[in-house]
Amino acid sequence: MVESDPRSSHPPDRTPGSGTAGEVGLKPGAIGFLDSMVIGLAATSPAYSLAAIIGPITALVGVFAPGILLASFVPMLLIASAFYYLNRVDQDCGTTFSWVTRAMGPWFGWIGGWAISMTGVLVVGSLADVGVRYTLLAFGLDSITESTFWMRTLTVLLILVMTAICVIGTELSARLQNILIIAQVAALLVFAVVAIWRAIDGSSDLSPMTPELDWLNPFGAGGVGLTAGLLLGVFAYWGWESAVNLNEETSGDSRTPGRAAIVSTFVLLVTYLAVGIAVVAYAGIDYLTENADEEEAIFASLADDVMGGWSWVVLLAVSTSAIASTQTTIIPASRTGLSMARRAAMPRALGRIHPRFRTPDVSTWLVAGIAIVWYLVISAISENALLDSITALSLLIAFYYALTGIACAVYYRRELTASVRNFLLIGVGPVVGALLLLWLLVESIIDMANPENSYSEEAWLGMGPPLVIGIGIFLVGVLFMVFWRVTHGRFWQERPSAVDDAMAMAAGIQAHDGGRPDGRPDGRPDGKVGR
Repeated sequence: MVESDPRSSHPPDRTPGSGTAGEVGLKPGAIGFLDSMVIGLAATSPAYSLAAIIGPITALVGVFAPGILLASFVPMLLIASAFYYLNRVDQDCGTTFSWVTRAMGPWFGWIGGWAISMTGVLVVGSLADVGVRYTLLAFGLDSITESTFWMRTLTVLLILVMTAICVIGTELSARLQNILIIAQVAALLVFAVVAIWRAIDGSSDLSPMTPELDWLNPFGAGGVGLTAGLLLGVFAYWGWESAVNLNEETSGDSRTPGRAAIVSTFVLLVTYLAVGIAVVAYAGIDYLTENADEEEAIFASLADDVMGGWSWVVLLAVSTSAIASTQTTIIPASRTGLSMARRAAMPRALGRIHPRFRTPDVSTWLVAGIAIVWYLVISAISENALLDSITALSLLIAFYYALTGIACAVYYRRELTASVRNFLLIGVGPVVGALLLLWLLVESIIDMANPENSYSEEAWLGMGPPLVIGIGIFLVGVLFMVFWRVTHGRFWQERPSAVDDAMAMAAGIQAHDGGRPDGRPDGRPDGKVGR
């Protein structure tokens, strides 16, 4: 890695995939567009996410649950646009950490990187637990799921196996994800088609309803239900940016990782709407409301009713979804740790890249180790405490997504008026997405302050456990940041900068002189203006 002056306004002259000085870098070209998109999809854990939120959302807004899933897509798409354009000018696996640092300075950048890393710690154990549980259920081994010892042992083993796959290589990770994502999305769509068909022909054993276009109206319920539903919806879409965290290992130009992330959000939208409409149409509102507190277990009961002897297909979909996400959720945290280490914002050891596998082995194993400890400690308190720790995720997710949206507009501030496209897609869109998420963040804090809104329904320090966990993680991050600033001040010498005409043109983005990288009006080599 070629070091740059930390006071420079431009990104360091770094070849994608480079590691710390004197070490091998990440493996460039390890995966392509399709692999990148699949990893983005897998990280969201679509089957598990749907199973976890469809009941609670329906309890909040009734038949307008599909509309909530549609509305939740909007801020995700706007923030995905920010990831796309920021990646065009800075292909750094630290994503939010690197971009926010360049746009808004080291303090905001560091805490943004901390938030990404902690999301992995909070959720990996729960995902692995669900993966183990549903695999056992799919194969009829229900009795093992009742043993706390075996569930925790198998969960830890699964985390270790998935971490080892992450370390062994990005190509192996991508091949595994290709298989897992095809299995779960196919199973979900088959479930949706069968459920809708049985709802329409009246063969449902529950309280079927005929699907209506009005179900897609997110404002149909309004009030508190809309806000709470959107919070759940944002959680369901979270994770697609894992595709961008592999930007230094993705073949193609600077557009590929961002494009993969955007496409993955659209695939999620189609899948979520199909399953959301199917569940509401087949089961009816009363059934879903009565079983809202069942969380992901609601799919287990519905799968048996809809698919009959083929219910194992849906159970296996939830299982593969959670297992796949166990692996891909480690990626953003480990790559962020690598990026922070090579910028001297974290201990240098986290920047080590395995000489054979060319993956950040130290940061990957560290994330897994902390996640395992967190899972064992929290689950020992109670199963509800584990669910409360997942609820706290919404605070971190909304925070670093909003930070990224704002950073996009700030970093491109000199180029926003170069074209209408720049103004809308790089400026207005990401900022609107950020404001929506900040609004949800505030609403979430207000909601979590009430202990009755938590799974455990117990007060920790007079507040709900999810809020205490969220605030605690943030405060620990701030304390560690201050400590690192005092003991290792190099990173804090970096100064905020902005994209200039040369950087924009090099990235193929409209600049103020109206030109593209080749100097033509639209970048075409023949000088002809396209339509």
